[in-house]
Amino acid sequence: MSLYGYIFVMALTTYLIRVLPLTLFRKPIRSRFLRSFLYYVPYACLTAMTVPAIFFTTENWISGAAALAVGIGLAYCGKSLLTVALSCSAAVLVLEKILTVLE
Repeated sequence: MSLYGYIFVMALTTYLIRVLPLTLFRKPIRSRFLRSFLYYVPYACLTAMTVPAIFFTTENWISGAAALAVGIGLAYCGKSLLTVALSCSAAVLVLEKILTVLE
């Protein structure tokens, strides 16, 4: 298949994923279970993408786990997203330097 064929298939797939829910579900969803399920789908997808990246993008899994703990703690305390992200990055940087020195 040519490059243009791949691009067309991906464009069609992306378009259908966005248009089908709008055309199939015109009425409000009344099922309490389905509404609660759909409410948590973005959080589950974000977690499924983020957690592996936390552990596998650092040199050592210990620094990733520490950054995760820092992020969870700061988010629980109600800090802003920028504060949490910068603190997690700083935690990884400091721990990577410490672990490099110790090795």
